[in-house]
Amino acid sequence: MPTVTTSDGVEIFYRDWGSGQPIVFSHGWPLTADDWDTQMLFFLSKGYRVIAHDRRGHGRSSHVADGHDMDHYADDLAAVVEYLDLHDAIHVGHSTGGGEVAHYLARHGQGRATKAALVCAVPPLMVKTDANPEGQPKEVFDDLQAQLAANRSVFYRSLASGPFYGFNPPGVEPSEAIIANWWRQGMMGDAKAHYEGIVAFSQTDFTEDLKKITLPVLVMHSEDDQIVPYVAAGPKSAELLPNGILKTYKDFPHGMPTTHADTINADLLEFIQS
Repeated sequence: MPTVTTSDGVEIFYRDWGSGQPIVFSHGWPLTADDWDTQMLFFLSKGYRVIAHDRRGHGRSSHVADGHDMDHYADDLAAVVEYLDLHDAIHVGHSTGGGEVAHYLARHGQGRATKAALVCAVPPLMVKTDANPEGQPKEVFDDLQAQLAANRSVFYRSLASGPFYGFNPPGVEPSEAIIANWWRQGMMGDAKAHYEGIVAFSQTDFTEDLKKITLPVLVMHSEDDQIVPYVAAGPKSAELLPNGILKTYKDFPHGMPTTHADTINADLLEFIQS
């Protein structure tokens, strides 16, 4: 398997297909590069080079005890970009991956990038604070950690079959294949990495990161997102970004790159080609 070794000795698995302008995909918690299969095949067919990696502690990357925070996530992404010597890259991040992209661009600079897209992403801040009253109480995320610690398999199955893909409203027909694939990806990872990752995605404040990013950024978010609520995320991020463009969806779920791939791919392509 292709890997790059980071400065602290972590092996990061990556997938690299095609040639042309690179599009780099950063996945959500607790998933893997596999969650981008549909997007990677689509953009490969349009003549782009497509790259995705497994975050440390996730999937096929090293299951290490430490470094499950946004600084290390951003540094690991930088290691992949530099190892592959990518230039004029377009970064696309979903959920936690959107936080990773924002922190990478702010922490490592925008010299190797040309555009970015944040899809149902966690910035600017998920947890409720005095300065962020629309956020969710810390107890919500404490409960996620408690469920993970009690039985990770049951917890992941519940998330995938319910709020992540919007399969929980009455009358909605869940897709067993989608649920099983989400569960499979989650269980490939490390319980400690995923446990600590909940703190990373919920308590990291990306406000200053967003203000630093001057390249065009498409913010894609649904009003019906049950994982990263719209009111505290998409519109706020777009407002903080100097060149942010907000694309709002009415009733798509958090996992809309999977459930509504045709629409998301088309909107991403339009933005990339604009």
